[in-house]
Amino acid sequence: MNIKLRFFASVREALGSAGETLDLPPDVTTVGALRDFLAARGGAWAEALAPERALRTAFDQAMCDPATPLRDGAEVAFFPPVTGG
Repeated sequence: MNIKLRFFASVREALGSAGETLDLPPDVTTVGALRDFLAARGGAWAEALAPERALRTAFDQAMCDPATPLRDGAEVAFFPPVTGG
């Protein structure tokens, strides 16, 4: 399954990237599992996406929770609770 990732504000700064396209393994089926998968990359990924860090997520530009199922071609965004313009 291919998805598009987008990172905003402090998450983007910590990762040094605004996003990427990613081919997920079959066991990553929800937004929460995606966050865990990305954090398992270690380093800045583990810090920026740590479970204790307050982050918002959006699935195809709609707010979502960790149980939201993923689908091929979807866009998932990670950002802090408050983002300035």
